[in-house]
Amino acid sequence: MKSIKFFILGILICSNGAFAQLKAVTYKDDTQVLNGFAIQAVKKSANKPGILILPAWHGIDKASKDIAVELSKLGYNAFIADIYGEGNYPKDNAEAGKNSSYYKTNYTIYQHRIQLALDELIKSGANPDNIVAIGYCFGGTGVLEAARGHLKVQGVVSFHGGLAKDASRPTEPITAKVLACHGADDPYVSTAEVAAFQQEMRDTKADWQMIYYADAVHGFTNPEYGNDNSKGAAYNEKAAKRSFEHLKVFLNEVLKK
Repeated sequence: MKSIKFFILGILICSNGAFAQLKAVTYKDDTQVLNGFAIQAVKKSANKPGILILPAWHGIDKASKDIAVELSKLGYNAFIADIYGEGNYPKDNAEAGKNSSYYKTNYTIYQHRIQLALDELIKSGANPDNIVAIGYCFGGTGVLEAARGHLKVQGVVSFHGGLAKDASRPTEPITAKVLACHGADDPYVSTAEVAAFQQEMRDTKADWQMIYYADAVHGFTNPEYGNDNSKGAAYNEKAAKRSFEHLKVFLNEVLKK
């Protein structure tokens, strides 16, 4: 009878551990309240690898929550950053464009908000020496700013992110490994911007990769964008799956599990 009880208890413990849950986390930038989400790795590791997730221009969304859950299943602690803060969440594309443009222009403020989220990821249990930052669209720009700003991350992965850096800014060595996952037909990133980014990577002596996905436009990882490429942003299932596999390869190379 005792053995049966222990067997049932073991099943319950394993079941509870197998379904990690997103936990709302409130933190601050001075008086500005920020609302992020943390999730623990389903399978614990002594190396405690961590992933910082920077969302697209509307802020924390279903897509960023879904990827956090998927990464937790793969053995990573994850934290979704709140860049805008309470009271500043965009209601539509116009506001999202205005808000995201502010942080792209004021990149040191963007870097600071990213650092605050990185601190929360570490507080939630990630090893500060074993972290990668990933981002989508506006967040894809953000992870490049994390690399440019020398934030303590081992690598960054940008999915359909803006690649531009003001030419007047100094170019400094980039030590974080860089992966840019890019839609080959993205209408929002010009060939000149791509060329400038690649030259920046060469000038900074970065360890970088850039992968293009055929027939993919902006936002190709997000099913909520539909599949009409003529709109400029659309989901591409093949590109989404391939880029996720490329992310996993990158994480396995850069982080200790």
